[in-house]
Amino acid sequence: MKKKANSAVDETQERESAFKAVVSEHNIDTETLINAIKDSILNAIQKNYGSIEHVKIDLAPGMAKLNVYYDKVVVEQVDPEDPTGQISLAEAKMKDPTVRIGDHVHIPIDTKGFGRIATQNAKSKMLQNIREAERRSQYAKWYQLEKDIVKGTVQRQVRGDYYVDLGHMDAVLKENEQVPGEEFQPYDPITLYVLEVKDTNRGPRITVSRSHPELVKRLFEKESPEVHDGIVEIRAIAREAGSRTKIAVSSCDENVDPVGACVGPNGSRVNAVVDELCGEKIDIINWDENIALLIENALSPAKVILVAADEEAKEAQVIVPDYQLSLAIGKEGQNARLAAKLTGYRIDIKSETQARESGLLDELEQGYEEGFEGYTDDEIIGEAVEDSEIDGQAEEEIPADEN
Repeated sequence: MKKKANSAVDETQERESAFKAVVSEHNIDTETLINAIKDSILNAIQKNYGSIEHVKIDLAPGMAKLNVYYDKVVVEQVDPEDPTGQISLAEAKMKDPTVRIGDHVHIPIDTKGFGRIATQNAKSKMLQNIREAERRSQYAKWYQLEKDIVKGTVQRQVRGDYYVDLGHMDAVLKENEQVPGEEFQPYDPITLYVLEVKDTNRGPRITVSRSHPELVKRLFEKESPEVHDGIVEIRAIAREAGSRTKIAVSSCDENVDPVGACVGPNGSRVNAVVDELCGEKIDIINWDENIALLIENALSPAKVILVAADEEAKEAQVIVPDYQLSLAIGKEGQNARLAAKLTGYRIDIKSETQARESGLLDELEQGYEEGFEGYTDDEIIGEAVEDSEIDGQAEEEIPADEN
């Protein structure tokens, strides 16, 4: 008798160990595994007996206790059309003399008596359910990380694409989502932006990026508590991955400097982001609801004399000192191009000399002095700067949607 008790205890402990191992290995929760086991048992009963109506399964977490039975109602005489749901009073009293009509009794089902084929089917069904549960669990986990950043380890490179281990999940960094000039070796750590998570029959398919502008935003959320908490908001981002990024920031707390919150003490926060982006330059400017002021800020570090912004046409004319023209346009037009992307306006930049020769500067200054009379669709600001020190260069127009 004692040996039987010990045997039952050992069997229970073995089931519990196996249960915990499956939960851990397949990264699913206890309830999901219990449901998968119940479903496989019901499937076997149906194949063995033809019906699962009125079948109940009590399964304790860890499988410490497993009871499979018919839940039958005690009646005077069993209805032939519902034999699995009813039991006669006479038969019920043989099991429990105290039962009465209307009571429920549990009639055990011997799962050990299942045939070999039914048992094999139950096992296959359980494994299928576990794989399906694992797939759903993985998808739910990774779907929560969509539009966020994750860390991984580079495994290998195949035809320009990097395969990355994210821990219990793999992702492919496609060549078109990489930053030009960036190269990684196997086992290199890598930070990625999760573009999209799709549910497929083979598990979640994760699309990641290193070149997406939102990667920069998420990195600042990680480095700056003010950005993470929403005190400082990144209102716009313009990025040419691997080269330069401009971000416009604002603060909902007048005591918090948004630019300073992103830069950090001695530049520690912005430098951490730059390091993560392998040296990509980052310009941080103040956001302004006045589009003309925003455009002026966006062209930083260049100084601006006048900005005339047509909100309806989404176009702006900008006049800069002659010696600032090259700085305003930037190398290969990058500074003006990023400013256009950041603000959403086409930006036409002229030097002071060009504007005077064409009469544009006089026209804009006159409109400014007359309180914008005749410029009802425009918003014009002016700023005094030093006289031009070098000859102006040819005008350059930068469309907002230029890549």
